Amino acid sequence: MSVKILKVEDQATGSFAAGAILENKPIGFPQDGGTQQPYSSLFYWANAWSGNGGLIGEHPHKMFEIMSFVIEGEIQHYDSKMDGWLSLNKGDAQIIRSGNGITHAERIMKGGRMFQVWFDPNIQKTMSQEATYNDYRSSDMKYYEEDGITYKNYIGNGGPVIMDSEGVEINELNIPKGNHEIKLNVEKIHSFYLLQGKVSVEGKELLEHDFLIVENEAVLNIVVNKDARLFTIAVPQQLTYKTYLELIKN
Repeated sequence: MSVKILKVEDQATGSFAAGAILENKPIGFPQDGGTQQPYSSLFYWANAWSGNGGLIGEHPHKMFEIMSFVIEGEIQHYDSKMDGWLSLNKGDAQIIRSGNGITHAERIMKGGRMFQVWFDPNIQKTMSQEATYNDYRSSDMKYYEEDGITYKNYIGNGGPVIMDSEGVEINELNIPKGNHEIKLNVEKIHSFYLLQGKVSVEGKELLEHDFLIVENEAVLNIVVNKDARLFTIAVPQQLTYKTYLELIKN
């Protein structure tokens, strides 16, 4: 089994609003200081939170698909297309297909936490497309249970999110204490972020905010020592287009 564990203390870090918003980043930008490089279409992944609330001011996005997932509490967002503020609550998600350009701002409310994840959707096409976005409510998602695991499905396998990045699957798993098997697609790279609980994989313990990458396996055997909440993203091992990093290296 190809398994890589990235402990929270080994991840990149960051902050906004004079430290009012803090971040750990399983996949950061080069200047962030983390060890994990982007892979497939998965370009960036940050866990951001605020004890008392904080604002990330208006800033531009272009070409990439930017997804925000509200993990706890509430966030508010603004973009230049809508020219107004909207709220998202725990379990909601947003996608910005930033295309040929859009500006955006977000406010994490007191006690809020969010993931922001960037995907590379073939920028040679998207750089000339009009920017668009969609909000999705938690009630919009697809929910089901399989082998004792409860799935909240955002995209792939019938989930409602529409994106240009190919072959992406995003799920949140709630897993009770015990031994479990998670079925995987061997043609994809599977990333797991442990939001709550304690689990062991191949005898190695993962604690909250640890990150796991699995390749070339059809099944992940996992021992849940404390009821677990896992956020998972799967992306193709091989894309049909060159990524941003591949293009700039040539």
